[in-house]
Amino acid sequence: MDPTQWGAPFPLVVAALHVIVMLRASGTYLVGRAVVAGTAHTRFAHLVQSAGYRRAAERIDRWGPPAVAVCFLTIGVQTLVNLAAGAARMRLRHYLPAIAIGGLAWALIYATIGFAGFAAIGTLWERSPVLAVLVVGGGATALVVYLVRQVLRARARRAAASLT
Repeated sequence: MDPTQWGAPFPLVVAALHVIVMLRASGTYLVGRAVVAGTAHTRFAHLVQSAGYRRAAERIDRWGPPAVAVCFLTIGVQTLVNLAAGAARMRLRHYLPAIAIGGLAWALIYATIGFAGFAAIGTLWERSPVLAVLVVGGGATALVVYLVRQVLRARARRAAASLT
């Protein structure tokens, strides 16, 4: 099931993978929301109605979207982050753009390097976990820096255009 071997046009592979990841992440988010909603009439209701939980949920709603987007660049954390976003009832206007961006990044990576890249990272992990973390972290950092620079440049161009 290596997407690099599908034989379909690259944009179609990316689109298919993006749909898959959007459905999976959204489903996990909805499970998190359902679990919290299901506690309304249980002995755990006081936990999700507490002031501490509400404060944590507000923080996740405010600061969580970047974490949601970046979680797609990790292995094994995506489900937990999406479940937590749902359990914290992150607003959809924050959640959906985050999974759209993160899911697209995941789809692009997966469509280009497929299982071969993940196997290489796995082999690197077996030989040197520290180096594997540095490589993956460095790649993720480079991607974030690139995206931030693009956003800042676009803002600067808009600001310059509005002055003229």
